[in-house]
Amino acid sequence: MRERNAHSAAVLGGPAFTDTERAVREVLDSDDKIPHVSKVGDHYYNFWQDAAHRRGLWRRTTLDSYRTADPEWETVLDLDALAEQEGESWVWHGASVLRPTPEQLAAGEPRRHALVDLSPGGSDSDVTREFDLVEKRFVPASEGGFVREQAKGGLSWVDQDTVYASTDFGPGTMTPSGYPRQVRLWRRGTPLAEATLVYEGTEQDMAVSASRSHTPGFERDLVRRALRFYASETYLATGVGTPEQTLTKIDVPDSANIGLHREWMLVQLRDDWTVGGTTYRAGSLLATGFDAFLAGARDLTVLFEPTPTTSLAGTTWTRHHLVLNVLDDVKNLLHVLTPPTDGSTAGAAWVRGDLPLGGELLTVGVGAVDVVDSDDVWVVTTGYLTPSTLSRTTVGAAQVPEVLKSAPAYFDTAGLEVRQRFTESDDGTRVPYFVVGRADLVSGDAGPAPTLLWGYGGFEQAILPGYSGTIGRAWLDRGGVYAVANIRGGGEYGPAWHQAALKEHRHRAYEDFAAVARDLVATGVTTPERLGMEGRSNGGLLAGNMLTQYPELFGAVIVGVPLLDMKRYSHLLAGASWMAEYGDPDTADWEFMRGFSPYHLFDAARDYPPVLFTTSTKDDRVHPGHARKMAALMLAAGKDVTYYENIEGGHGGAADNAQAAYMAATHWTFLWNRLSGA
Repeated sequence: MRERNAHSAAVLGGPAFTDTERAVREVLDSDDKIPHVSKVGDHYYNFWQDAAHRRGLWRRTTLDSYRTADPEWETVLDLDALAEQEGESWVWHGASVLRPTPEQLAAGEPRRHALVDLSPGGSDSDVTREFDLVEKRFVPASEGGFVREQAKGGLSWVDQDTVYASTDFGPGTMTPSGYPRQVRLWRRGTPLAEATLVYEGTEQDMAVSASRSHTPGFERDLVRRALRFYASETYLATGVGTPEQTLTKIDVPDSANIGLHREWMLVQLRDDWTVGGTTYRAGSLLATGFDAFLAGARDLTVLFEPTPTTSLAGTTWTRHHLVLNVLDDVKNLLHVLTPPTDGSTAGAAWVRGDLPLGGELLTVGVGAVDVVDSDDVWVVTTGYLTPSTLSRTTVGAAQVPEVLKSAPAYFDTAGLEVRQRFTESDDGTRVPYFVVGRADLVSGDAGPAPTLLWGYGGFEQAILPGYSGTIGRAWLDRGGVYAVANIRGGGEYGPAWHQAALKEHRHRAYEDFAAVARDLVATGVTTPERLGMEGRSNGGLLAGNMLTQYPELFGAVIVGVPLLDMKRYSHLLAGASWMAEYGDPDTADWEFMRGFSPYHLFDAARDYPPVLFTTSTKDDRVHPGHARKMAALMLAAGKDVTYYENIEGGHGGAADNAQAAYMAATHWTFLWNRLSGA
């Protein structure tokens, strides 16, 4: 591996690489980035990385200070200092803070109980440590602090002396996917091994977890059993940890997602559901009173129903309202729904309105500031050529959003434009994609241009426009064109768009991507020799299939942290959890899976475009063996292969900004060298 990394550095190194790495690092380390915050009591917390803080700072400020151009930050936890002290390359995985009880809040008690997740080197497996926000220190196990050793799983607060623990409890307690199959109630001051078993899944389940809602008056404990990636059971738990414990299954389809807010339950459907004599369409969002539903009532209100061009991208509750984020041909629309205020939950009418934010080709994200007590939301707008803006507004109030922070422009957008186009796949399906670049290149009038086509197409994930100083500086500034394909398998048009490319239909995602590649050529933007493509993770499987099935369409291919050997993927790390997406290769499914397994599709007699494989030694989600063995196979056949494996980084590929900049320079230099014709 180190030998191949040295070869990569020798092939790609030079002034252009160094300049690109420096330009990207300036973006990543910029002090002008938006410091996104989360409200915790009277403080606003942020995790921050820059040149001086490679591992990062967890810090906090007040709202009044945050509103200023130069907020005063109080350091809560310095990961660089911790890493040096403990000799471990800690990577931040997040924190959860316990909400005090109403009695504690009335008494003025501060929020002090936090659970901090840290990963060694960026792997998915991590540790959890209790942290005291008042004393700003970890609470060691010797003082009764909650400390979970490295494993996949986590802890979640029940109360200040109790947590739910889902982790590796020893042999037989993890699923074939490598996730916990047990959840236990762990009381302060007792050994984790003696924690009370709350629920245990079967050996074939994907994962088990539990959580408590701390909304005053609506405290509930839920146990979630993930059967597979798109199927789960949720139980309301009462009397947890006592002989009187009961688990009541919430009777919705296993493929549905549910969410609780105060007296309401939302049900988002992935499949059609017939109940109470009515059939509700896949992709719909339904609302009902939770207590009434548990008692047997099936009075469901349709809050959203998809059309051929629309899908539900997300929902955000505030104290009194529900914000729906809808995609219409991959463009955001925000709607505000207000539930009945008379206490009725049985088929009652919801008041509907709009939240007119964003723009034609801008992505708009919404998040609650404090879902328990406030109707305020954070609003983030961004686009391919529009730096991100963070605003705050009150849902239901007639006010102009308060712009709190705006990211700087990291590259010159003069003369650049964004276009959304549509093309037709092999079976006639209409496939959208975005093209970004100099106007005369995007139009095809001045082409062909070096072009990167990016895609993912899996796990119901929608790929939306977003600003990237890295892409702007490393590619657009040099005259490159950037394109993004919204292919089937993703979530751009809801569950049907995703399901259209599952298992034996996987080929449709690849046909969609190939159709976009051909359209970029047909419209004069580029030529096959100047067209590159990149995909990561599931997108790495996409890239592997473009490489092996459509080599004539591309002048270069980047295959990042990929799945490539689909015969063995389900036996490697988290692979078993993805069989709902791809199929089970140990059954008759292999007959169709072989048709999209790049390792098995490789033919030494064929010509292939130059390829760059990237992965991470610390990736414990997709095994680096996929990239290693495919690279070895192609090198043995004399193909043009560049390979780089980062030691740290996990599935994200990089553990800090320095590593991220190096990886980015590797990608962009490889592409420019292969596609520019220079």
